[in-house]
Amino acid sequence: MLNPFMQSAQGRFDVCPVAPAVPAGEEPPSPDALACSLTVPGQAYSAQIARRTVRSVLHAHLLDGIGVAAEQVTGELLAASWNLDPGRSLYLSVRYRDDALRLTVYDGHAPHSHPRLSAHCEARRRSALRLMAVVVRECGGAWGFGESREPGGGTRTWATLPRAGALGYGEPVGGRSGRVRDEGAPVMSFSPPVRPGPV
Repeated sequence: MLNPFMQSAQGRFDVCPVAPAVPAGEEPPSPDALACSLTVPGQAYSAQIARRTVRSVLHAHLLDGIGVAAEQVTGELLAASWNLDPGRSLYLSVRYRDDALRLTVYDGHAPHSHPRLSAHCEARRRSALRLMAVVVRECGGAWGFGESREPGGGTRTWATLPRAGALGYGEPVGGRSGRVRDEGAPVMSFSPPVRPGPV
């Protein structure tokens, strides 16, 4: 009979194998290996948690260059989903395939069966995602939303950011007078609102 505490013929105890030690010069994971999922509470601060997580995951996969666009889109996706379905958990999926980053948020807000309610709800979601739509368009990506195919139902909202388009997003291109694209068209620049201090 085998006993895990019996000594082997070499005088050592037989044990389960352990994970091999990581060599000191280990290469970071390739971008194509990026697959990360995160569930956050349905609270206002969840967008900040998700943005920081996306930044860290992109850094670990040597995709820092697309971080500005990815963080902006992540924050907008989470904020809109939270606003439309407050208090319920939100699920974020981050994938990198075919030289593009795909961000997907699942929320529990089920589609409405009544056509007018459904149209109103879709208009609210589109309105909440206007800033994200601009960022995705500037990066040459695509976005959308629809019924979730997950067992719990709800809504799936996604955005795809091609690496080539997202690399330079957020970096000043023109002089101090304004940002200008390579082809000369003005680029919209967004600044967070300034909150007045205590009076």
